[in-house]
Amino acid sequence: MGLFAEIRHQGALCASVLTSSVELWRGCLVEHVARQPALPLTLYEYEACPYCRLVREALSALHLDVQIRPCPRNGQRFRPEALRIGGKRQFPLLVDPNTQTCLYESRDIVHYLFRTYGSGQVPPRYRPNLAQPLQSALAFATRLGSGGFASPSRAPERALALWSFEASPYSRLVRERLCELELPYTLHNLAKEHWKELGPARRRVAPNPYVPQAGGKRHAFWQAHGRVQLPYLEDPNTGAALFESRAILEYLDRTYAT
Repeated sequence: MGLFAEIRHQGALCASVLTSSVELWRGCLVEHVARQPALPLTLYEYEACPYCRLVREALSALHLDVQIRPCPRNGQRFRPEALRIGGKRQFPLLVDPNTQTCLYESRDIVHYLFRTYGSGQVPPRYRPNLAQPLQSALAFATRLGSGGFASPSRAPERALALWSFEASPYSRLVRERLCELELPYTLHNLAKEHWKELGPARRRVAPNPYVPQAGGKRHAFWQAHGRVQLPYLEDPNTGAALFESRAILEYLDRTYAT
């Protein structure tokens, strides 16, 4: 990566940190460890949409995995499919085959997720409030519309897989590009499970060495990879497996952008 590209990447990362700060880092810590449903949830959404962000925050807080079908503005790959399923050109759209549920409206979806897969009550941080519209508008402004409009791309035969959590500034950059390229992927939410895990992967509140809580999703990831660092992307179409947002972005553009 050249000097200009490196400066641009670091600038985008700083803006992404600001976005998470404006959103008060919702979608960073797990509120309730949900049992993964038998059939995967599917979310039709786009990264720049403030209402879609509220749903992704709730999914992170519940540790729920979800099939993402990116629907950026002027996108043609999944928007027609979403219209056929739900009947409206509106996002987010959640489809849960486990309960035969098809839902619009972020408030309704968040309530449904916590009622169905959480403790039954929406935690205070995730309830609608008067500050949310302003926070969402400011968060959108910090990213200047990134993840909002489709870019030409080749469609993969199989969906990619991304390990991420909503408030991760590094992961957001990857999710934005996946959205712009209209690449379907399984989002494995891997939010922090304890306050001691707060901070970057190599510099946490509690001193290293870091070992996740036994039995959790982070512990399973740590056992498989020897570290918990996000984002992490796997592409079954090429066999690629990558850490580091910068490397993943380069890979996505090299492999799928046209």
